[in-house]
Amino acid sequence: MDTVSKAAVQNIKKGPIITVIIMGAFVAILNQTLMNVALPKVMNNFHITATTAQWITTGYMLVNGVLIPITAYLMERFTTRQLFLAAMSLFAIGTFICGISPSFSILILGRVIQAAGAGIMMPLLTNVILTIFPADKRGSAMGVVGVAMVFAPAIGPTLSGWIVETFSWRLLFFIILPIAIIDIIVAIFFLKNVTKVSKPKLDILGVILSTVGFGGILYGFSSAGDKGWTNLLVLNIIFTGVVALDLFVVRELRVNKPMLEFRVFKYGMFTLAAIINVIITMAMFAAMLLLPIYLQNIRGFTPLESGLLLLPGAIIMGIMNPITGVIFDKIGPKWLAVTGLIITAVTTYMFSRLTDSTTYTTLIILYSCRMFGMSMLMMPIMTAGLNSLPQRLNAHGTAMVNTFRQVSGSLGTAFLITIMSSQTKKHVQDMIQSLAPHTKQQIAMISKEASIKGINDAFIVATGLAVLALILAFFLKKTRPPQEEESKERQKQKFRKSKLAGSRG
Repeated sequence: MDTVSKAAVQNIKKGPIITVIIMGAFVAILNQTLMNVALPKVMNNFHITATTAQWITTGYMLVNGVLIPITAYLMERFTTRQLFLAAMSLFAIGTFICGISPSFSILILGRVIQAAGAGIMMPLLTNVILTIFPADKRGSAMGVVGVAMVFAPAIGPTLSGWIVETFSWRLLFFIILPIAIIDIIVAIFFLKNVTKVSKPKLDILGVILSTVGFGGILYGFSSAGDKGWTNLLVLNIIFTGVVALDLFVVRELRVNKPMLEFRVFKYGMFTLAAIINVIITMAMFAAMLLLPIYLQNIRGFTPLESGLLLLPGAIIMGIMNPITGVIFDKIGPKWLAVTGLIITAVTTYMFSRLTDSTTYTTLIILYSCRMFGMSMLMMPIMTAGLNSLPQRLNAHGTAMVNTFRQVSGSLGTAFLITIMSSQTKKHVQDMIQSLAPHTKQQIAMISKEASIKGINDAFIVATGLAVLALILAFFLKKTRPPQEEESKERQKQKFRKSKLAGSRG
C-alpha cells in the first residue's frame, strides 16, 4: 500500500507509529552527542590531534546538514515504511562499522553512513505527526517528541562520561546498535504508511547546489571555531557556500517542482517561528558547549561529573515537554514562549557571572531552571510555524525547519567558541599588562581567570540572543493550516444558514 486516504489515516493507531519513529530519532540524537566526551580517548587510541578528531562530530553534522534539504523529495518519493527502514538500516550499518573500526578513516566512514540515516529521522518524524494529527492535537504530540529531542543530548554526556572512564569508547556504539536493530524489527511489524507518495523528479542541479551551499556554510562555520573567522580558507568556503545557496534559492523559486520549497516563507507565522527558532538554537548551545569546558578544563571536574550536572535539567525537560504540548494546544505559543524566554534570558545572564568558586550545586540549579525555560520554547514555536502551512507543504516546511536548526547550531557553536577564545586572549593580554607577572604560577592563574571571563562574555552574547528572541515572541499567534481555516469557516457559514432557515421556518 503506497498511499492512504485522509479518513484511513485518522483511523490508524497512532501510538505504535509514533513509538517506532521516536525510538529511531532518540538513538540518532543520542549518538550525535555521545562522542563529544569520548574525543580525548579516541585521540589517544588513534594518535591524532584534536583538530583531526573533531571530524568525528563535524563530519556527522555536515552529512546531516547536506541531507536534510533532500528529505522533502525523499518523503514525497517513498512511503513511510520504505524511508524509515532504509534510514534505520543505514544508521545501524554505520554504527557497527564505527564499533569495529580499525583506523580513524574507517571510523569517519561509519559516522558518515550513520549520519546519512540519522539525517532523515527528525524530518520524517515531524512530517508523520503533521499528517496523522489534526492542528489542535499537534502540540501534545510534538511535546512527546520533544522528550526524545532534548532528553537524548542531555543524558548523552553522562552516559558517555561513565562508559569512557570505565570501559572502551567502542562500547558507545555497541550500546546503540541493539536499540537500532530492535527498532527496525518493531517497525517491520507495526509501522504503517501514512504519508502520500508521488513521483517527483529529482533535481540533480538543485542537489549539487544545495550540497555545496549548505555543506560549505556548515563546514565554514565549524572550521571558524578552530581556525578563526579571518582564516582565508574559512572565508573562501563560506563565500562559496553562500553563492551556491543563493543560486539554489533562485533555481528552486523558478522550477515547477522544487526540491525544497522556499515559498513556505510566504506564510508570515512560519517565517517568524523559523527566525525565533534559529536564535534560540544559537543561545541554547551556550550552556551545552561552554559549561563542559568550564567544568572540565577550568574547574577540574571529571567527564562523568560534567555529564551528571546536565541530568536534572534533562529530567525536568523530559517531564515538561508533554505538559507544554498540552498547554500549547489550549492557549497557543505566545505566552509559553514569552515565559520560557524570560526564564532563559535571566538564567543565561546568571551564567555570565561564573567565578572559580561557583559551587556545583549552584550550577545544577541554574542549568535546571534554564532547561525548564527551554522546555516551553523549541517544540511549541516550531509547531506554531508548521501549523500555519497547508498540508501540501508539510514535508517542505519540516525539511526547512530542520535545515535551519542544523545551520544555526553550527553557526552558534562557531560564534560562541570564537567569542570565548578571542575574549580570553584579550583578557590575558590586559591582565598581564596590568599585573606584570613574573612566575609561571601567576601566569597560570591569569590564564584560568581570563578563560572564565571569556566564557562569561560568551554567555552575555547568548543572553542578548535570548532577549532578541523574547521581543520577537510577542508577535507569535495561534495558527491553523489554511485548508482547515477554510473548512472551519465553511462550517460556520453552513451553521448560520441552517439557523437562519430554522428561524424562518
